[in-house]
Amino acid sequence: MTTVRNIVLSILTAMLMLSAIAVIYSKYQSRRLFIEIQKKDQELDDYQVEWGRLQLELTTLTEENRVEIEARNRLMLTLPAQNDIVYIKP
Repeated sequence: MTTVRNIVLSILTAMLMLSAIAVIYSKYQSRRLFIEIQKKDQELDDYQVEWGRLQLELTTLTEENRVEIEARNRLMLTLPAQNDIVYIKP
């Protein structure tokens, strides 16, 4: 009777230890995944900031005034004289 009791007690102790190890491993995985989620959230925030900066840069570069200034300064373009303009009728 005592031997059976000791065997059952040993099995229950082993199961308790395995359960405790499983809980610890589960908590470890949970923390690791939480850290990974935080890193991905930070990357997403960085990408959103970069997207906003690029949108602002695109708006600045495509302003009509800026295009005209760049055409005059870098490409040395000028507006034609009024009598040099040819209108094409559809």
